[in-house]
Amino acid sequence: MGKDNNNFKGLEFSNNPLTLDELKKVTKPIRNANIVHLEKLSKLDLLALWVTNHVGSMRFFVIILVWTVFWLFWNIFAPMKLKFDPYPAFVFWLFISNMIQLFLLPLIMIGQNLQAKRSEARAEADFEINTRSEMEIETILLHLENQNKMMFKILDDLENKK
Repeated sequence: MGKDNNNFKGLEFSNNPLTLDELKKVTKPIRNANIVHLEKLSKLDLLALWVTNHVGSMRFFVIILVWTVFWLFWNIFAPMKLKFDPYPAFVFWLFISNMIQLFLLPLIMIGQNLQAKRSEARAEADFEINTRSEMEIETILLHLENQNKMMFKILDDLENKK
């Protein structure tokens, strides 16, 4: 086990393994990384995550596709009096589409950065749990070794008495 782990710094195993109470004292309680991460987010961060989650969905894609198809068909096939964005340029449609892209791009990038931070927090929590498990397993192995030593000593004592 590495000595650089913050949870168990300065803790060395001797021939006497730790008791369950000692083990509980040296370990921090397990935390839910998802809850810790969400508690740190501001309202703007939550908005960016909401936008990222919804813009990255098939529903949003279908909405944009239907809107685009309707817009283009309307301005190609509608009577001349009802057309508001004449074919073939569709200048107004291009302007609106570009504005949507310009506003969504930074929001999606912010949301992705926040999602990456959440993944990093979960990875750190997983590392803490793995380290804690490693220490518990090592303690169990030490207990088993001590039991083996005691059993061999008892067997030796029994054989020497015969």
